[in-house]
Amino acid sequence: MKENDINLEASWKVALQGEFSKPYFGEMSEIIRNEILAGTTIYPPGKLIFNAFDTTPFDEVKVVIIGQDPYHQPGQAMGLSFSVPDGIRIPASLRNIYKELKTDVGMEIPDHGNLTPWALQGVFMLNAMLTVQHGNAGSHRKIGWQSFTDAVIRKLSDERDGLIFMLWGNFAKSKKELIDEMKHHVLEAFHPSPLAGGKFNGCRHFSRTNDLLAKQGMSPIIWSLS
Repeated sequence: MKENDINLEASWKVALQGEFSKPYFGEMSEIIRNEILAGTTIYPPGKLIFNAFDTTPFDEVKVVIIGQDPYHQPGQAMGLSFSVPDGIRIPASLRNIYKELKTDVGMEIPDHGNLTPWALQGVFMLNAMLTVQHGNAGSHRKIGWQSFTDAVIRKLSDERDGLIFMLWGNFAKSKKELIDEMKHHVLEAFHPSPLAGGKFNGCRHFSRTNDLLAKQGMSPIIWSLS
């Protein structure tokens, strides 16, 4: 994944200019390339690795949802945190997100897990790791992606104003140090995973986000996916 080989949305390519030429990125690319050559299946498919960037241009980001790494089973990962393509069973964490949306803003729970409509409205759904090995959660946690996505979060914090960061669970909360809270809004909650015992319920992040956007004179996010 050399800079010239990455088909990244233009505004992000400008914002992240130079990041691709740093040593860690070349080393990470080599690791992924060697794994593929060795027969390891990597998710998401190559064309979707930067899907979050391609769907939500830098200057159109209004909300940032930080996930950990992509789903690691066939057909699930699509380059947007928490989202799965149409026709794929809705993961448990996303089901809990939907339950909160129903309680918080009255959203009808959809029969799919494709969150692309949010991304098209300015919800930047960033996984801290952009790739993962088949069946091996967290397998690319230490190969360099966090250096890249930390740089992404810092760039958004430095060059944008009034963004709303949703940090769910301890991992996402650890990224808080990258965000200038004098310029941006940080909403924290437990992770929507069933392992959190339902503590995500009642966070009201979706209505709070729209309230914060309204106070800035910005259009709200239409959360409905029906």
